[in-house]
Amino acid sequence: MFEAKAIATDDKAALYAELVQQAEGLMHGEPNAIANAANFAALVYDAVPDLNWAGFYLFDGNELVVGPFQGKPACIRIALGRGVCGTAAQTRQTQVVRDVHEFAGHIACDAASNSEIVVPLVKADGTLFGVWDVDSPSVARFDDEDRKGMEALCRVFMATLG
Repeated sequence: MFEAKAIATDDKAALYAELVQQAEGLMHGEPNAIANAANFAALVYDAVPDLNWAGFYLFDGNELVVGPFQGKPACIRIALGRGVCGTAAQTRQTQVVRDVHEFAGHIACDAASNSEIVVPLVKADGTLFGVWDVDSPSVARFDDEDRKGMEALCRVFMATLG
């Protein structure tokens, strides 16, 4: 059974480096994307402070559909180009949103969310798998260190897809 190690949270770079190692160990040898996504979401939600939602929206060929996550119930479907998740999926660029209330077209699934980071998940062949979405109740919770860390974590997850 996997057991997460305690992680110091005062140094973001160290936090994400440790999380990358834990994610690699947690998903090592497991080929099932849903199982890995569920454990990945739980790992990040438990280890990264000041979050109120962390999870996946998976691309079904037409739109994003909620996948494994931690937090309150979420919006089920999101069109490409709509909201922070749809924008990340369409542009294939990580979105770091200081204040979601200032993001044109933001979709408020949880009224408690005030900042958000969304990483597009693109397979090696260039096809869209989905997005990794993390919300916080704090304004300006995410910065460039979080972007780098979340992107590194997502590379670990995407490597499990083969």
